[in-house]
Amino acid sequence: MTASGTPVRLRGVGLGGWLNLENFITGFPSTEELHRQAMRALLGQEVHDAFFDRFQEVFFTDDDAAFLAGLGLNCVRVPFHYRLFEDDDRPMELKEEGFRLLDRAVDVCARHGLYTVLDLHAAPGHHNQRWHSDNPTHRSMFWQHRHFQDRVVHLWQTLAGRYRGNPWVAGYNPLNEPADPEGHVIEPFYARLHQAIRAVDPDHVIFLDGNRNATEFGMFRDPWPNTVYTVHDYALAGFADAGPYPGVSRGEYVDQRYLEKRFLQRSEYMRGTGTPIWVGEFGPVYSGHAERDESRYRVLADQLEIYDEHDAGWSLWTYKDIGLQGVVHVERTSPYLERIAPVLEKKARLGVDLWGGTDAGIRHILDPLERTVAEEFPRFDPRPFGQREWVQVLVRHILLAEPMVDDFARCFLGVGAEEARALADCFAFGRCVERTRLTDVLRAHL
Repeated sequence: MTASGTPVRLRGVGLGGWLNLENFITGFPSTEELHRQAMRALLGQEVHDAFFDRFQEVFFTDDDAAFLAGLGLNCVRVPFHYRLFEDDDRPMELKEEGFRLLDRAVDVCARHGLYTVLDLHAAPGHHNQRWHSDNPTHRSMFWQHRHFQDRVVHLWQTLAGRYRGNPWVAGYNPLNEPADPEGHVIEPFYARLHQAIRAVDPDHVIFLDGNRNATEFGMFRDPWPNTVYTVHDYALAGFADAGPYPGVSRGEYVDQRYLEKRFLQRSEYMRGTGTPIWVGEFGPVYSGHAERDESRYRVLADQLEIYDEHDAGWSLWTYKDIGLQGVVHVERTSPYLERIAPVLEKKARLGVDLWGGTDAGIRHILDPLERTVAEEFPRFDPRPFGQREWVQVLVRHILLAEPMVDDFARCFLGVGAEEARALADCFAFGRCVERTRLTDVLRAHL
């Protein structure tokens, strides 16, 4: 609800890939940290800064916000990286630069009647085991070291103090897709963080993702006041390796009834406690193949229909990218995509991106590894997603992706600062293409 008590159903998009870089969104392999290191080492600090400063300037502007408002959306979820606010060698010393970037996002959205949800997507110590928390490993240290947790509490207290009373900030999403392996630390940490934010800002909504990447809520007991428990609802039929829809994907027959069953399982806590349902992330992956993509648009439409039936708010992932999921995407013939084309081909061939890529080209590597692990360690069940995902992360996200970051940086050899800024301009709204079939589906549910 607004401060005046008017109900608001938040429906919008996630602004992935802007203040927290992700490999499939802008094309680099591996993680943001390794990507930036390679760009600095091979191109120099000046060219690195020229590209990324311009990228941050053009990726989300008034033009983008006006477009989203014109679709009928009312909310933008803004993911951000902790390194915008502090350096690892100077913890707890917060930098004004990060706040200026968030201020700009909030102000741009407000000018166009869009609420913002502030989302810490990458926390110190890596609060999940995936690339989107900028984790270069398969382990999450956040849950083992109090120091990392202290830094997140400190950052959110400062953010709450800055945005307290701002009517266009819908609330705070303190951790995106947490994955506490044992599940023993997340609830007491959330209780501590919730209390720390409330001591500064008693009014804004706090959006808490469930454990195991926002799908499990068993650690919560009675709901806390003015708190929304956030589910993420990616559908099997929307993944890169999905089959036809309705049809079989990853051994499951998936149709709208299946989608609703999964949604009801994931939202059971919210429905049982009478708290609002907000789907913080969902959305299919598109391939460029017309028939296959039409199947994905049917998945999207069916999910939105389910959310309508249950009065659930939602935030589609993601707004802008190089063509995999975005509502808008960089032109296929842009200088940026032409420059990185060899690495995109190599990434696809080796299945490096865990999101949006497939392992078809390296099954000859994965099959014997997965079979050996299963045969030799039948009781081994690594969290959060089991043996197969564990092997996939080690091979695709680390073994094959890490050496590829230099390949990506070498695509820009010879580029000076001026050309680097021109390449970043490829992400400006006026240079992007609307995925009209997707926006047609969205409009039908707004």
